Amino acid sequence: MNKIIFSNVCKTFDGGLQVLRDISLEIKAGETRIILGQSGCGKSVLLKCLLGIMEISSGDISIDGISVKEKKRAREYLRKFSILFQGNALFDSMTILENVIFGANQVNKDKSKCLQLAEEKLLAVGLEKRVFNLYPAEISGGMQKRAALARAIAIEPEILLFDEPTSGLDPLTGGKICNLLKDTIKSLNVTALVITHDLKVAEFLADRISVLNKGNVIWTGQAAQMESCGNEFIENFYNASNAILRK
Repeated sequence: MNKIIFSNVCKTFDGGLQVLRDISLEIKAGETRIILGQSGCGKSVLLKCLLGIMEISSGDISIDGISVKEKKRAREYLRKFSILFQGNALFDSMTILENVIFGANQVNKDKSKCLQLAEEKLLAVGLEKRVFNLYPAEISGGMQKRAALARAIAIEPEILLFDEPTSGLDPLTGGKICNLLKDTIKSLNVTALVITHDLKVAEFLADRISVLNKGNVIWTGQAAQMESCGNEFIENFYNASNAILRK
């Protein structure tokens, strides 16, 4: 069963710049799909269109049959997912616990239940109680990422969206976060969509990878197929990424 469907999605900005070109993707329920590509290829625009932040120029995007264009069902559409932003988007003026309570409060107005849920999710992502009452600026980047993930899962979504989930993290911390994301996706049994330019992140998390280049999806398949898929751009991207990692 398909959870998310992009149907011939195009996005053209004022002035005629076309950023997305006839994007068609079907993401199955329970699947972890990676959108992989270079900076500037349209990944972030695709995510913003899915979120409804940007209006698509033509085509459609639907979740469980609900179109992003159905304004009367916008709350129902948005309730389906939660997002881990590239920059974490934690509120600087709130403690870590208050940030996660804020997330829980979006779907549950019972204060005691929100507190309990927030504490459970923070512990679930590996944060100790000693950091609960600290502010984002007082903890490390890896801890901030964990706190942002706790807030994302506190609303108990059906779909998790990840925007460059290891951006700005050192390799060791990034690896720990990748393991945490994979474990979280599995334990919650959710559908996941990951936007990244990092081949290793893609290979580790993916059920399937869709490669985006100049606004087009040029290939979809399993990570193991990339190296010999017959597409020159993808093979060059794969080889270049691995060459950098070997240095």
